[in-house]
This record gives sequence, C-alpha cells and structure tokens, in this order.
Amino acid sequence: MPIPVDQRKKPTAIKIHVSTGTGVDITWADSHVSHYDFAYLREECPCATCNEKRDQEHQHAGSKAAQPAMISSPALPMFKPKIRAQSATQVGNYAVQINFNDGHNTGIFSYDHLRSICPCAECAAVFRNSKP
Repeated sequence: MPIPVDQRKKPTAIKIHVSTGTGVDITWADSHVSHYDFAYLREECPCATCNEKRDQEHQHAGSKAAQPAMISSPALPMFKPKIRAQSATQVGNYAVQINFNDGHNTGIFSYDHLRSICPCAECAAVFRNSKP
C-alpha cells in the first residue's frame, strides 16, 4: 500500500535563482513560503557521502571534547569561495538536483526533505519536533 503524501510537503511554485545566487524559493500547498540559501542547502545535502561525513564529524566532535583545542595560525588564512549553484535540474515531480560550485552534484533534494529542513521556526516546530 503506498504511503499517503503529506500535502504540506507538495510545492505549488519553485524558483531556483541560479543566475542571481540568491537561493531557492518554494511556495507549498499550504501557502507557506520557504527560502533556502545555497550555502544552507549544501550543508544539508542528503546524499550518502554528505550523510557519512556528518556522522563522522559528529563522532569526532564527541572524542574531541577530551582533547585540547589546537590553535590556528592567523598567518595562513584559508579562503573558501561563497557556495553558489552552477545549475539545477528538476528530478521528476519529486525533487531538485543542484550542481554546486565546489564540484558537488550528487545530492537530490526531495520536496519532502526540503520542507523538513525549511529554516523557519514554524517548520522547525512542526517537521523537526520543536528542534530549531
């Protein structure tokens, strides 16, 4: 038996602002509007590689608490270009795939996932069990 679709997680309009670099805007079936910066989406990428990296960082953070913090050298600042989208493609009627300027392009952002990670407080309370 198919799982019923949560109508709140169905988009009615999607705008991906690749050329301006402002991010993704989605209007949902319940009239809620979500805005996602590309940097936020890159951090929340749902692909297996990113999930594994997040798990490793989480495990490392737990063991890092017992070790003294390393002091970084201000003489060697690291430059990271701002995360941008180079292109985006709709995947069927259920997702968007974004090619980022850091070379990452394996994440497929389902609309269900996008609504679940909406950065607003209202969605955090409803879709992430009050965890902002």
